[in-house]
Parts: sequence; structure tokens; C-alpha cells
Amino acid sequence: MGRGRAKAKQTKVARDLKYQTHETDFGALANELHGSSHNSDKDQVDPNEIDKWSDYIEPRRD
Repeated sequence: MGRGRAKAKQTKVARDLKYQTHETDFGALANELHGSSHNSDKDQVDPNEIDKWSDYIEPRRD
């Protein structure tokens, strides 16, 4: 019971994807596939975060 509404929604979405044209941003796709992003700040580590965990880092052996 109640499956009819969910199936109708899935059918509608599938039909929209099949028959409607969507503009594809190939530049964004290429950036995603190559791993580059506009916001490279996410890759930077906060110095305060390093200080918080510095007690757990093993010292370098030269």
C-alpha cells in the first residue's frame, strides 16, 4: 500500500531525465575528475589544530 505514489514519482523523474535536455558544465566535471577545486582552503590545516595534536606526533629520527 502506498507504492503507487512513489512509483509515479520515480517514473516522472526518469522521464524528465530521459527527454529533457540539460546543460552540462564540462569544466566543472573536468575539475571534479582531476581533483582540482575552486576552494583550496579546505585542504589547508589550521595551525591551532596542529598545536592541539602535536603531543601525539612522533619526533623525527634523522
